[in-house]
Amino acid sequence: MDVDHLRAFLAVAEELHFGRAAERLHVAQPPLSRTIKALEKHLGTTLFDRTTRSVKLTSSGLALVGPAQRVLDALRSAEDAVRLADGGETGSVRIAFAGVSTHRLVALLARVVRSRHPGIELDLSSQNFALPAMKKLISGDTDLALGRWDVLPPEVDSTVIVPDRLVVAMADTHRLADARALTIDQLTDDGFVSLPPHEGSVLPDRLRRLAQSHGFVPTIVQIAPDTQTALALVGAEVGCHLTLASVARNVTDPHVVFVPLDDVTTDVDMRAAWRRDNTNPALAVVLRAVTSLDVDTV
Repeated sequence: MDVDHLRAFLAVAEELHFGRAAERLHVAQPPLSRTIKALEKHLGTTLFDRTTRSVKLTSSGLALVGPAQRVLDALRSAEDAVRLADGGETGSVRIAFAGVSTHRLVALLARVVRSRHPGIELDLSSQNFALPAMKKLISGDTDLALGRWDVLPPEVDSTVIVPDRLVVAMADTHRLADARALTIDQLTDDGFVSLPPHEGSVLPDRLRRLAQSHGFVPTIVQIAPDTQTALALVGAEVGCHLTLASVARNVTDPHVVFVPLDDVTTDVDMRAAWRRDNTNPALAVVLRAVTSLDVDTV
């Protein structure tokens, strides 16, 4: 017994007419009759009572209708699953993201994927900094990394998803808290709360470059392990902190204000990065989703 036997049987069982069933299956009537006879021989029973005027299901035929339908439904389900997986509409995409500035973006992306592509599951992994996210990508432990990097490995492609700019976080009591914008040389006498100067850490690098371009060395009064801690220290009037406009949009602290920085420096845009050799079809779908997001809300 094979799938063609069951399709033929169900067509006759539903039509109760060999001619109409043959028409529905786009076959001639004699081959259809031979298929039914072969199925009956295999099962050792009669499935239809046939006369010159009518076709009726026997009790054995009635008993076969349900199981036959379930087999064909399961086959269609299997075919659909393969088709959807091949088209990237089912599966899992692992995403490593770095820092406070990505939180709103990741939440928005998760909502969009759940709404538009419910068959895709996102496996989310938060990192304190962008470099660990990139290391996970290079090692194959994640499919997509969100963060900021000055240098990308040759096997990695990327695209800008959120244009960004530098801002200075300062206590609401700071002398420049009401400024519409400033340049870094206005803070030569201020202390800074910095993130750890890890390899590939963008913000400590930008602070060093900007200060150097204005002929001074920034005074680091404290190293914070992450952005949340740095901003808490800013609110406690420990020092200023060079950060990102996207961080400002993700943080609400009445004791911290964010003043845009007018100095020109290399970009700090948020990027989505992926390995060029990644063959996960669902990754392409998620990439289309992430590049279609309304970044003005991030």
